[in-house]
Amino acid sequence: MTTPKIVFVGAGSVVFTQGLLADLLAFDELKPAHIALHDIDAKRLATAHAAAVRIADTLDARPAITAHADRREALADADFVINIVQIGMGEATRTDFEIPARYGVRQTIADTLGIGGIFRALRTFPFLKELGRDIAEVCPQAWLLNYTNPMAMNVQYLTQATGLTRVVGLCHSVYWTMRDLADLVKVPYEEISYHAAGVNHQAWVLRFEHQGQNLYPKLDELIAADEQLRRRVRVDMYRRLGHYPTETSEHSSEYVPWYLHHTSEVERLRLPIGEYLKIVDENVAAYDKTRDALAAGAPITVEGTMEYAPQIIHSTVTGTPRTVYGNIPNRGLIDNLPAHGVVEVPCLVDSLGVQPTRVGSLPPQLAALNRTYLSANDLVVRAAIEDEPRHIRHAAMTDPATAATLTVEEIWRLCDDMVTAHGDRLQPGLRSRLEP
Repeated sequence: MTTPKIVFVGAGSVVFTQGLLADLLAFDELKPAHIALHDIDAKRLATAHAAAVRIADTLDARPAITAHADRREALADADFVINIVQIGMGEATRTDFEIPARYGVRQTIADTLGIGGIFRALRTFPFLKELGRDIAEVCPQAWLLNYTNPMAMNVQYLTQATGLTRVVGLCHSVYWTMRDLADLVKVPYEEISYHAAGVNHQAWVLRFEHQGQNLYPKLDELIAADEQLRRRVRVDMYRRLGHYPTETSEHSSEYVPWYLHHTSEVERLRLPIGEYLKIVDENVAAYDKTRDALAAGAPITVEGTMEYAPQIIHSTVTGTPRTVYGNIPNRGLIDNLPAHGVVEVPCLVDSLGVQPTRVGSLPPQLAALNRTYLSANDLVVRAAIEDEPRHIRHAAMTDPATAATLTVEEIWRLCDDMVTAHGDRLQPGLRSRLEP
């Protein structure tokens, strides 16, 4: 695999594509790779292609760069497929916020659990089924590297509904959490050792060390001395649960029943309701800026992002061993979480690909929260696989933040409204409104 073929599905997510390409083409061994870009939006695809050419020139790389409106054509003989598709784009995301808000449901990011996560998954599953079918037929040995949220639901669906086995979900949350913690305790990131595990956006730092010494006591001292640190959800969770969560406070608040339902907690912990809608607007603005810069011949951003997909590709191609964090079906990796659930664990990567590490058991209080998360995930995946619309409502009833806010009757009406709003984006058997 001296010149791997790397396919970007959803390449019109230009800003993310830019960062991944900058990472990929910074490796000398990947400079001659074949980069195949696919998107159903012709204008965004053209922008992505122009950006890729510009980035390659800037990094003195000479990859083959091709753009494809046809997905199967792009996938043919691929070695790696990077999925960054967002079904429904900003319009669907606004629906995920606005309809639940009418019922009093507060969300910050709405892409992993809760009503937003449930319906983001349900409108993504039909696409994933088609993508999985295409990969199985035209590039069955390819690694599918998924960035599309909700990560754990999507990876579970992919592995159960399509039969693909070379699937790993990738998220930067563990890496950036550890960068932030290293900065906080004033120890260079390169000198810390850490071990984390759990589920995506709700994993836990199980070990945090410097030269064999536990850094948690130093973190405790900083938290005790700084009232503003204590006004973060993830710090509040750490103080009560004993292990630091690996996702931002905005994300972390959505997966438990303790914060968003209470105005006093929203104010105490400075939770930005609807935060992701701002990010949507910022992403559109960043895309417009890149498109306009390319049209004017002006420079564009060529900065690495330290994402895992380029590292996995480099390690698989060259045999260089690395440890990354991946989202993989459990199957004995974490003893006290369901075997069918998707967990986030350290993974060795070398010429054999991604090899997850067995963790053992999580502390019971952490496993209890993760099991609730995975229970909701499982119901959403079952709704699609079994074509059972009642499981959509069951998942919403199981979700901690939704259940803390609404009665069961309100949950059913909310799900009915969401099903109606997303309509044709859902598979046909899940589009009906239901009586209890």
